[in-house]
Amino acid sequence: MIRIVFITAMAGFMFSSCDVRRNDKIAGTGNATATTVAMPDPTTVQMLDSVYDFKKVTEGEIVEYSFRFKNTGTKPLVISNVSATCGCTIPEKPEEPVQPGEMGFIKVKFNSQGRPGATHKTVNVLSNAAPEFPELLLQGEVIKKEQ
Repeated sequence: MIRIVFITAMAGFMFSSCDVRRNDKIAGTGNATATTVAMPDPTTVQMLDSVYDFKKVTEGEIVEYSFRFKNTGTKPLVISNVSATCGCTIPEKPEEPVQPGEMGFIKVKFNSQGRPGATHKTVNVLSNAAPEFPELLLQGEVIKKEQ
């Protein structure tokens, strides 16, 4: 009986120690991460906003901001992914390519519920811009809501 429990525990350990669900790998690229995969037809981008300071909000408020950028290159700017450092921050990317000379927006919503104190949330953008998009930063202070 002890032997069966031991074998079952070891099998469980072996299966749980190998995380086959890692999402930082791209199929067929070996050890490359998503941020190192070359995008076709690079273009350039000018950020008009890369930091937004919302100052102070009361816990529970939703902060919304649209980071502005301009495609300064000669090819369409394709944003393939935007991701935030926390589930309380939800970025939205343009669905269509941003044509040369046009402005684009990355909308970000931050839910301050349960996040009192100084806040620094970052958004990473994966696109065909060269050089890469800078990290976008949403910052401010969340004042604890009085009960």
